[in-house]
Amino acid sequence: MVPPLALDIDGTLTTPDHRMDPRVFELLPEWDAPVVFATGKAFPYPVALAHFLGRPELVIAENGGVIHDGEETTFLGDPAAPRAALEAYVEQGGEVAWPADGTVNRWRETEVALPLDADESLLRAVADEADGAVEVVDTGYAYHLKPAGIDKGRALERLSMVLGIDPGSFVAIGDSENDVSTFTVAGDAYAVANADQAARDAADHVLARGYMDGTADVLTALANGTTPE
Repeated sequence: MVPPLALDIDGTLTTPDHRMDPRVFELLPEWDAPVVFATGKAFPYPVALAHFLGRPELVIAENGGVIHDGEETTFLGDPAAPRAALEAYVEQGGEVAWPADGTVNRWRETEVALPLDADESLLRAVADEADGAVEVVDTGYAYHLKPAGIDKGRALERLSMVLGIDPGSFVAIGDSENDVSTFTVAGDAYAVANADQAARDAADHVLARGYMDGTADVLTALANGTTPE
């Protein structure tokens, strides 16, 4: 019996040059347990990945702001505060390199993402001005202005309840600070070798290899009933 999985996408199922690793399409379609894609990406991206893998669309998107249980979509985050913080950021001289109608933010329901060359100190300052309503998360790929109190771990608990699965039965794999909450909820957590320090500190295991190389090592070992390295 293989365990259910909670998998980050960027940096975890991808190559170092940000492409989806083809081994995803070899290892996951026949995985004989639920597979939840838990990502900071906008909602359509993980849904599409599950769809093209031929798997139930079990999704945690936008750092926990959106859940899809295969049938229904639940929005846990309110975008009003993050959008107001973005307006404050622009009013105070911050630049937004990604247009609001671009693909990064076009379908984003509960938060706003900005590129890593954004003014981080100003972003954190406007978040602080929101009286605890907004948090800034650095995923290593973008800065996310998101509602406070929303994270992947809480979303995994909520989704597990719907699925009738103990969240402690999940194996989680990820690479950044937005995976820390997932690692806390899951029963066993792996940080790939390219993970940031927050993820490495929170994980039960830090893998010898990075990106999909490390993830594939875990999935192969679990499928064979052996211990991942």
